[in-house]
Amino acid sequence: MQLDLLKDEIASLNIAGKCQRNYLKFLGYNEHLSEPIQLCRAYAVEALFTRGKKHIYTNDLIAGSLMGLFSNDISEEALENANRVISSFGERNFTTNADHFAPDYKGLLELGVGGIIEKIDRSEAKLAVNMFDYNQKKLFLQAARIAMKAFSAMIAQYSTAALYAAESAEPHLRINLMEVAKVCNAVSQNKPTSFREALQLVWFAHTSFVYEGRYAMALGRIDQYLYPFYKNDIDSGVLSRGQAVDLVSGALYKIAENRKLFGGDDVVNICIGGLNSNGIDATNELSYVLLDAVKYCNIPGPNLSARISSKSTDKFLDACLEVIGTGLGYPALMNDEVNIPALERMGYAPEDCRNYAMVGCIENFIVGKQPPWSDGRFNVPKYLELTLNLEAITSLETMEQFMDTFLEQLRYGADEYFNSFYTGNTSLDPKNYISPFLSCFCADCIDRAMDINDGGAIYPSVHGAACIGIGSVADSLAAIEWAVFDKKLVTINELLQALKSNFVGFEALRAKLLSLPKYGNNDDYVDKYACWYVDAISSLFDKYRTYDGGRVYIGIASNVQNISAGAEVAALPDGRKAGMPLSDAASPMYGQDKNGSTSVINSISKPNYKLVACGSVLNQKFSPSMFKEQSKRACLNALIRTYFKQGGQEMQINSVSRDILKAALENPEYYSSLVVRVSGFSAYYTAMDKSVQLDILNRTEHS
Repeated sequence: MQLDLLKDEIASLNIAGKCQRNYLKFLGYNEHLSEPIQLCRAYAVEALFTRGKKHIYTNDLIAGSLMGLFSNDISEEALENANRVISSFGERNFTTNADHFAPDYKGLLELGVGGIIEKIDRSEAKLAVNMFDYNQKKLFLQAARIAMKAFSAMIAQYSTAALYAAESAEPHLRINLMEVAKVCNAVSQNKPTSFREALQLVWFAHTSFVYEGRYAMALGRIDQYLYPFYKNDIDSGVLSRGQAVDLVSGALYKIAENRKLFGGDDVVNICIGGLNSNGIDATNELSYVLLDAVKYCNIPGPNLSARISSKSTDKFLDACLEVIGTGLGYPALMNDEVNIPALERMGYAPEDCRNYAMVGCIENFIVGKQPPWSDGRFNVPKYLELTLNLEAITSLETMEQFMDTFLEQLRYGADEYFNSFYTGNTSLDPKNYISPFLSCFCADCIDRAMDINDGGAIYPSVHGAACIGIGSVADSLAAIEWAVFDKKLVTINELLQALKSNFVGFEALRAKLLSLPKYGNNDDYVDKYACWYVDAISSLFDKYRTYDGGRVYIGIASNVQNISAGAEVAALPDGRKAGMPLSDAASPMYGQDKNGSTSVINSISKPNYKLVACGSVLNQKFSPSMFKEQSKRACLNALIRTYFKQGGQEMQINSVSRDILKAALENPEYYSSLVVRVSGFSAYYTAMDKSVQLDILNRTEHS
């Protein structure tokens, strides 16, 4: 496959010089310092897109590379000066809605670059001179035009670079590079007319966002917006399925450049399957092409997510399980029957909710119609610890009184969390911190002549509060009820003494606490507290609004923050010692789910996840043998169907055996390419921190 040759090329890259992103932007700023800041930012984008070298791989099928960000022609002094100037202008970051965005690629393909520029011209022509914000809107449109023309020029430069590469290429590669040049030239101005042109234009846009320094920019529902081009080319005989797989994998593999050049993986979420805007199953042949492409790429970067509904076929789910079984751990499986109502509760139009995709790890997002995502970590178990340290706690006589006290602490914590977020999120003047290129990929920024973070988007911004430790909290509350109020095994004072001593001298009590009912075993005694957790946290965060009136979602997710959050929390009544990791995302505490995977899904599906608009993460680990035979995958298929029917929101599966993980820990040099599912994303196992490796190793393995 040509992909194998591209892999070799990227692996053998000789990275000379330093990243010149800031230097290129500096050139744009420095030459237009007398212009309004909105135009300065646009000229910085222009310089960034057009002044760097355009790198073409000999085995490129789809052009677009980050290599042009690196140069050895810039002195250290010049780079330091550029960094100083860039710092003085300032930039948005994750907290202030810079990235984690699903662009309107469907609109890009329908209009093409030239069509978007014409749309900007029409919007400017409609501006009323007597409008009080006329100048601001005019400046925004001028900036957007500069950015889009720079995008067009950049694509044309890639066409020239491909022609130049073709001149010195081997004869059998020259034809392809000539075709790359032809495709680039076509989409530099015009809307695409073929599958290859459409994919090429989308990849250029994605590469440009990464050029700008934006992280976790989603490709969205790629099997939907590219499908008309795919079907037309297949039907007309100009494209085969195999060629489509080659083209897609040739583009997606270049996500691996990020690790090669910057030392880490970019979390590029890709969504396949699910319902369309009319509520009909949208899975198509291109959905399967995407599955094949990511399997051949075999890297963490394409964070594939598969939307599953009751209308999805068993064939599609089985194909997803086959790819998961390779060890990649994706696609993550998302339940449309929960996610769509959860988004509708936030007030979006039903057709937009049915067209949702994910950004970053598992965060639900209205494609191309709201500003970039932001989120933060809400350490719920910490507030349980604080509750247990209140002076009044020893006088409580019932579990109901304890729960009321805990809820009051959570209310204070939520207020503190949101005020901290809001202060940081509103620290920038949106008039001066515009994103002219990004705004062109969000409806209706151009028609409204307003920036994506200044009222241009159809929907307001949202924020996600990632709530940690549902299993730890549920287990601890059940332990308090059982040991203190129900069975009266200990007094609250004795329990507090044990916690403060980190169970030193209370080993027998700890053993008893560890043996009590635990979340993940289909026991209502403890599961009711997980239900309470979701209801209570959702109610607390429902009252908040972002700067432009948007909602605050909750998520039952932790990434790998259950480890760092656990380091902040003292011993808990579930028997967990101080500083140890908390339960992972929506999953049970590892090692405590002792009754098999059916009991796990019965527990996890009890909370009302239609209240959780951000999404949840249930991490499950199944032995590799479960994926090798169709009959065993059918059992997994049935398990997942049951879980989703009962109200489960999401499941992601690790299929790497405990033995392999232990071997990789002991001899990492032999397992450098081992990819595993972490929590919301996949990663190279041996490249992760030891604490994360152990967290994955300790998860219960079902068979």
